[in-house]
Amino acid sequence: MRTPLITVGIAVACSFVVAAVFTLINRPVIFTSPSATVVSSTITPAILTSGDATVSKKADLAIVSAGIESQQSTAAAAQSDLASRAAKLIARIKALGVPDQDLSTLGYWVGPVYNPNGQPITAYHAGEQLLAKWHNVDTVGKALDAVVQEGGATNVSVSFTLADPKVAEAEARTLAIGDAKAKASAMASAAGVRLGQVIQVSDLSTQSRYPQPYSMGAAQAAPTQVPVGTLDVQVTVEVDFAIN
Repeated sequence: MRTPLITVGIAVACSFVVAAVFTLINRPVIFTSPSATVVSSTITPAILTSGDATVSKKADLAIVSAGIESQQSTAAAAQSDLASRAAKLIARIKALGVPDQDLSTLGYWVGPVYNPNGQPITAYHAGEQLLAKWHNVDTVGKALDAVVQEGGATNVSVSFTLADPKVAEAEARTLAIGDAKAKASAMASAAGVRLGQVIQVSDLSTQSRYPQPYSMGAAQAAPTQVPVGTLDVQVTVEVDFAIN
């Protein structure tokens, strides 16, 4: 009886081994090693340069600020008088050929006037400041005389700008990139390498230097002369070049 029992035991054990092998074959086997770490990094050789350019353009747009004021014993009287003065000024500005879309209100205020000795309110002051775009910059002096002498403006100033600054900015940006490329070429030659294609371009800043505004508070005896001058548009770029 011992021999059959031994034979049966061996057969059962073999069946377990076969089942275990079959189970391992049908299950994924994962090998892990906590001490094994693979790090890959790629460094692209490159030359980083910056370029600067300045483009000067004659201003083609004048921004005229014309103000009117009134002082009366009551706030209502100051506001009413200001409305009459402002209507006259607006009519004169429009008569110069300024369309409605180029005329706007920059500020409007009404407030009390106090006695310097600390006494109660002595009067009320009202004011309005208008902003007009003047496209014919060469005749802006005549426009200023008209708004003061005929329009009654008591506070006038003018500044100059470009109607479309993007054109000058694009021109300056092209020159700035060319400046960066010239610098990179010189650096590559000095380093004994060949300059490759552009990897990245960044526009760091765009600045414009405008002529100082001209101000006048009263009508002048002679025709007002306002030299227009030029505007400087500055652009700085940063360019990455590959190295071959």
